[in-house]
Amino acid sequence: MRLLFVIASLGVSLCIRAGASPVPNSGGLAGTPSVCAVAADSAPGLSDCNVTLDSDFASGEVSYQAAQSDSGASSSGQKASPAPAPDPKAPVDANGKPIPLEHRQPQRILGFMPNFRSVSAGAKPHPPGWRYNFTVATRQATDYSSFIFLGLTSLSAEGINEHPVLGKGIGGFYAYTWRGFLDKTDGTYLSAWLLPSLLHQDTRFYALGAGHSIVVRSLYVISRQGVARTYGGRNTPNFAGLGGKVLTQVVSRNYYPTGATSFSVLATKFGYSTMRDVAFTSIREFYPDIAAYVVRKHQAKMAAKTARADTAAH
Repeated sequence: MRLLFVIASLGVSLCIRAGASPVPNSGGLAGTPSVCAVAADSAPGLSDCNVTLDSDFASGEVSYQAAQSDSGASSSGQKASPAPAPDPKAPVDANGKPIPLEHRQPQRILGFMPNFRSVSAGAKPHPPGWRYNFTVATRQATDYSSFIFLGLTSLSAEGINEHPVLGKGIGGFYAYTWRGFLDKTDGTYLSAWLLPSLLHQDTRFYALGAGHSIVVRSLYVISRQGVARTYGGRNTPNFAGLGGKVLTQVVSRNYYPTGATSFSVLATKFGYSTMRDVAFTSIREFYPDIAAYVVRKHQAKMAAKTARADTAAH
């Protein structure tokens, strides 16, 4: 957990300092607003900086800054400045209320890792179905980051000589890469589109969110490997998710050489796939907490800096 916190905090800090480009998402969220534009409403003098945030978190900061501004104005007897209009496309819960910052699942983690198949805690998700599942699976399978990870995993597999029969060097890297691409693509479409649509199972990750202990949330993350939701919202054995992993290994026997298709090899690959899912799902569960903490810490720092500048000016 400490390592996860450090990595996520560093990534969010870099996004805040360097600026993140707007990223459209399947829900149609607006482009990334400027943090400085938000801060300028309650702290004049910050409008000339150039810092941006992910849209999933920025709209929450609008409400946060507006509430702080209204509270300060009321306590001092001054007339409150008009609060920024809330983003109509900001994620809301089943009751139509904005989802708290620490419960929101961004479309990309650290502005890079795709997170298209996660549902914010308390959010009302898009209804699953053949067309929607196919769209999300295609977006996941063809995202640019998937090819970067593919290259890294191919280099790693070749480096540890995972399948000696595939060879080494440029030829070995090519052999690992195109087979890895088929593994990844098959697994995505089987686990996120075909089987969920056939079995009416929702294999998206529904975040538990803040308000529960770390132990409970960690166990919940692990349990999602074996538990999914029906289209009606009930928990059910995750036949679609686990079945997709199994079928991916079965299909892979058609394009891996004989020395790489034994039961032990396929079982090992299945185990690695499950562990990768648990690791990434852990990041998805805890990232909003860390991102919200870093964002609010940055806002407090900017407000304090402005206050010192105002004091020096007077």
